[in-house]
Amino acid sequence: MIRIEELLRAYRQGFFPMSDPLDGKIFWCQPHKRAVVPLDTYSPSHEVLRLIRKNEFMVTFDQDFYGVIRGCAAPRKSDHETWISSEIIEAYSALHQLGLVHSVESWYQGELAGGLYGMAMGGAFFGESMFFRRSCASRIAFDRLVFHLKEKGYLLLDAQIMNPHLRKLGAVEIAHEEYMEQLDQALQKKIVFL
Repeated sequence: MIRIEELLRAYRQGFFPMSDPLDGKIFWCQPHKRAVVPLDTYSPSHEVLRLIRKNEFMVTFDQDFYGVIRGCAAPRKSDHETWISSEIIEAYSALHQLGLVHSVESWYQGELAGGLYGMAMGGAFFGESMFFRRSCASRIAFDRLVFHLKEKGYLLLDAQIMNPHLRKLGAVEIAHEEYMEQLDQALQKKIVFL
């Protein structure tokens, strides 16, 4: 089992956990290049703006954390495995109960259509995973998260490892040293997520 104190210390030092999809063993990641979303330059896509105007999705915070983390843990259509093991679900569920891990949910006609979860520490939010069951649902949740973080005065939105989807959302890669400087500044802030 991942100890909560170990997990919090790891985040403060620039690490995050993943589990090996084959054997479930936990390993600690500290990429040489880190994906972050610059909060001051974030701009939603035209598609997200159109969907927000249509008001088809309702977005909530911490209303169905377990539904979100289970959705994130389900293998993607293109994969048969997941890095979110039962051990990771257990650890982040404990952190959620402590008020440190949060979920953002997108609802469509009363059903959970997508969302994301992550950890909030100081002025940093560490995005862990996102999922969708309806096109763009996770992007709508992400958009609301970014505006919430900006409103609260957060300094860092850590997206961990770059991929094409994160790049579309506005993520950029920065060197580990720059990431650690941003993290240090963000952790000095005292912000309550909700």
